[in-house]
Amino acid sequence: MLKTVAVLLIDKLAPFEFGVTCEVFGIDRTDDGVPAFEFLVCGERPGEPLSSTVPGVLMTPAHGLDALERADLVCVPAVDIRDEYPPAVLEALRAASARGATLLSVCSGAFVLAAAGLLNGRHCTTHWHHFEEFSARFPEAKVDPDVLFVDEGDLITSAGTAAGIDACLHLVRRELGSAVATAIARRMVVPPQRDGGQRQFVDQPIPECTADSLQPVLTWMLDNLAVEHTVAALSKRAQMSERTFARRFVAETGTTPHKWLSGQRVLRARALLEDTSLGVEEVARECGFGSAALLRHHFNRVVGVSPHDYRRTFATS
Repeated sequence: MLKTVAVLLIDKLAPFEFGVTCEVFGIDRTDDGVPAFEFLVCGERPGEPLSSTVPGVLMTPAHGLDALERADLVCVPAVDIRDEYPPAVLEALRAASARGATLLSVCSGAFVLAAAGLLNGRHCTTHWHHFEEFSARFPEAKVDPDVLFVDEGDLITSAGTAAGIDACLHLVRRELGSAVATAIARRMVVPPQRDGGQRQFVDQPIPECTADSLQPVLTWMLDNLAVEHTVAALSKRAQMSERTFARRFVAETGTTPHKWLSGQRVLRARALLEDTSLGVEEVARECGFGSAALLRHHFNRVVGVSPHDYRRTFATS
């Protein structure tokens, strides 16, 4: 169970990425049904201000590295990339990993985890801009520059800036269920779920004119998940050619209509499994999968467990 969250700060940290962890784990949202987290801001020398990547902005950790010893989750926000990191910090991360804590990095925080030797032989990601340098310095890490985040169970790494939000919400959803993750996302005014496999960027630029955004079509799809959707029908609704619609869809969502729709159907299935007593066949029909077998296939692929096992863990009694 995710109860205690420690954020590890070192000199020249990135305020926004640190702020991401604060927004998700550090703010009391118990009025919205979110469990209270014990939130610990840690550093090698507690009470000593640390510089940030923004001139004139200082951050002061209240706790020392010993606080990591009782954390369920240790977050490493982005920092200025350098040749070496404090040995005591690296050792504290190795110790946290060895005792079973989950580690999560945001953007260039992956460099710190890699310097500690924790990414050797593991799948991971970081900001695409740092991919070549990261690969050259840490050849044993299996880094993917295209995805938003990578979940390896006890190790979650994310790409730049907003992808850190996605990774944190993904972890909350994984550990505490979609209702809690959605409540946090609603307060942050961000999408409750973006698939980690989405590309960090797409070749087609998002159109500057928002008057013809696909948002009305996306909203309609969400309201009609049980309906069979084809690119031909959706492009007609959007008043575009099929080719233009497919290109714009990737530009706005980062994925194809089929993958986006499957992901939203799985998200809806999770909510129904948590909050209702509907049978798996009924959940499948409500979400548009048509059959329990198809639901199980997509659910296992995305969530990693069967609908039955998910309900047993997360169902609201």
